[in-house]
Amino acid sequence: MNAYFQLLGKEGKTMLRLVPATDGGNDLSVSDAIDYLNFNKILYDLPSLNAAIIGLTEETVVQLNNDPLVPVNEQLTITIAPDKMTAMGVFVCRSDKGQEITKDEILSDLKYKGIKFGVDDAGIDAYLADKKYLEPIVLAKGEEPVQGKDASIEYFFNTDVHARPTLNEDGTVDFFNLNIINHVQEGELLARLTREVKGKPGTDVLGARIPPRNVTRKVLKFGRNIRLSEDKTEIYAMCNGHVTFVDGRVFVSDVMQVENVDPTTGNIDYEGNVQVNGNVCSNFEVHAKGNVEIKGVVEGAVVEAGGNITIARGMNGMGKGRLKSGGNVVAKFIENSTVEAAGYVESGSIMHSDVVAGTEINVEGRKAFISGGKVTATSKVETKILGSDMGTDTIVEIGVSALVKKQHKEIEDSIAELDKVIDRAMPIMEAARDKVEAGIALNEEQLDNVRNIFNLTRIKAAEREGLVAEKERLEEILAVDKDAKVVVKDTVYPGTKIVISDVSKIIKESVQHCKFMKTKGDVKMLGL
Repeated sequence: MNAYFQLLGKEGKTMLRLVPATDGGNDLSVSDAIDYLNFNKILYDLPSLNAAIIGLTEETVVQLNNDPLVPVNEQLTITIAPDKMTAMGVFVCRSDKGQEITKDEILSDLKYKGIKFGVDDAGIDAYLADKKYLEPIVLAKGEEPVQGKDASIEYFFNTDVHARPTLNEDGTVDFFNLNIINHVQEGELLARLTREVKGKPGTDVLGARIPPRNVTRKVLKFGRNIRLSEDKTEIYAMCNGHVTFVDGRVFVSDVMQVENVDPTTGNIDYEGNVQVNGNVCSNFEVHAKGNVEIKGVVEGAVVEAGGNITIARGMNGMGKGRLKSGGNVVAKFIENSTVEAAGYVESGSIMHSDVVAGTEINVEGRKAFISGGKVTATSKVETKILGSDMGTDTIVEIGVSALVKKQHKEIEDSIAELDKVIDRAMPIMEAARDKVEAGIALNEEQLDNVRNIFNLTRIKAAEREGLVAEKERLEEILAVDKDAKVVVKDTVYPGTKIVISDVSKIIKESVQHCKFMKTKGDVKMLGL
């Protein structure tokens, strides 16, 4: 029990009874006693009072003044927490002839403080039955909101688009066994949706409503050859083939297989995956919504895929060949070609080509070189040899463009403006709801106004959801900019130009085993 004090009136004088703490309770605070005496306008001798309280080990009575004591009733101080979720009370003992506080008086004090919700009757009754002075007691407690649960989708196939070729112990790279195609059988379950669960609002002790956080709604997105269950929570394959995951959408297709892409086939335009067992000849085109796997070589041809492009024996574009991938590009070599990949680019060598990767470019193998042309990636370019001893112009550019940063800022500003519109509308709709719940009828003009505001809010909320998704996508891109680097495991030759974000460096002499990063506004070379 905490230490406490009590005013006593004896022989026409005012006294203060000091009771020490028991069972590990808190000691008496001089400031608590002084505040209480000042509040009740009772004179005292500070040095005497201070000495008695500091050295308190047993019950003591201290004389405060020679004036008769006017009875002082039991007093209550109520404190509301900053988050308004609890109201605490501290009681001070009545004087010897004062009145004890009643439950009605406690409830009246709570009401005066504006406390309307969560009054702890049991806690108040417990205090009145066993009083503990100068000890914080919970008088009211709010109800926390019950948070809802975001919708989620579980996929029953490999959605990882970062599959990579295997680097063998002898330094060679296996570009044949890439394991980037997910085989599927008819009737196989592909994905299951768990719908969102809305939360329940809470209430603070002042009676204010505390809304739960918004939950994320999701739907299953899919293309051809997929069956949706009746409750729209599961999707199944309708044929044997491959399942692919592109831009959050699932689709199944049979693989179109050809020996070569040449005059016997003409150009290929296919909804699913394409497998070429031989070569893609010059001047022909392959377009696929899924993955493209080529087991031979690509000459001066165009290959576009919504997913990954894999070329087991490499590509010689002859200055006109082009690869464009919505996923990753993996090729044994890339020469005299233009390559664009939303994901990474992996190769054994890159020569005289313009290569752009959404994430990184990795050149691995025994020789592993980048020579001539320009390679561009967001987070990393890694190779053994960069440039050439012949002084071939080679440019490496990494980092996030200023355009992406500008787009991110514009989206942030748009979201803020939408939030203002929604925030202005919410009080109007809540007021209308309260009137309806109270049985107050709205006239036709008021109903039209509420409907218009509701429709506007719904449209703005949907617009905001789309902007938030795009903002998160851009933030993922911006996050890699801090660690953007060029890694050279062997040698970088003079004449090579390295650009990181908005700064550049031209290599003037050969350097080995190094990496380049942007530090303090400049491109710096560091050891591996």
